[in-house]
Amino acid sequence: MTFFEKLEKAQKDKNSLVCVGLDTDIEKIPKHLLTEKDPIFSFNKAIIDATKDFASTYKPNIPFYAAQGNEGLDSLKRTVEYLHTLDIPVIVDAKRNDIGNTAELYARELFGNFGFDAMTVNPYMGEDSVRPFLAHADKGIFILTKTSNPGSKDFQDLIFEGKPLYQHVVEKSLSWDVNGNAGFVVGATAPEQLLEVRTLAPKSTFLIPGIGAQGGDIQATMKNGLREDGLGLIINSSRGIIYASSGEDFTEKAKEETLKLRDEINRYRNV
Repeated sequence: MTFFEKLEKAQKDKNSLVCVGLDTDIEKIPKHLLTEKDPIFSFNKAIIDATKDFASTYKPNIPFYAAQGNEGLDSLKRTVEYLHTLDIPVIVDAKRNDIGNTAELYARELFGNFGFDAMTVNPYMGEDSVRPFLAHADKGIFILTKTSNPGSKDFQDLIFEGKPLYQHVVEKSLSWDVNGNAGFVVGATAPEQLLEVRTLAPKSTFLIPGIGAQGGDIQATMKNGLREDGLGLIINSSRGIIYASSGEDFTEKAKEETLKLRDEINRYRNV
């Protein structure tokens, strides 16, 4: 089963487009977990156990783990392995890329060593640097297109041959996507651009950051990004869920926020 098949099955089974971003910062997790043998994994497992009925996928952000050295990367690997025991697909936010032979090693690192089901990829270096990731036909590749950060306009909005760069990224990426395993990263903070990307890629799946702490609008995101089949979106929230509380009730608060987000998304899915 490919990543997108796993994803859509989970989204249908749980009636949820929610992705919980595991941006786990050891300085922000509840203090009582610091006495655990592996506090990062203990935190992640508790969050997962509390939210797994309402989230269709999870997205660890690799720098939060790599910054802790080998111990942090071990915690990340344990997290991925645990999610797979629950049959939940996992996306890594890594934004990797380089020349072709190096890109293939990045793909082996994240798909092989860590076992991720999908990853984010930077397309800036062109086709030969993206092809090694797309060659893993059973995996999902989310290509940075129109990101949620304020500085995205510095390059992504530049006009070239009558249209912004992010539109060229979509068109080129679709031409590379011979295995049908490419999706796009489009921020909820850019709803008009999201509609443009959906028009260019009506069948693709979009990973949507920017909901929650970054202020993205759910109603506009659903209106402009949803596919005709009611799918095609992965709505990520990180800090708004995992740090909903810093106390011993952190799992209860994370569950509440995940359920609230799922229900708000579904309110607009069903309009």
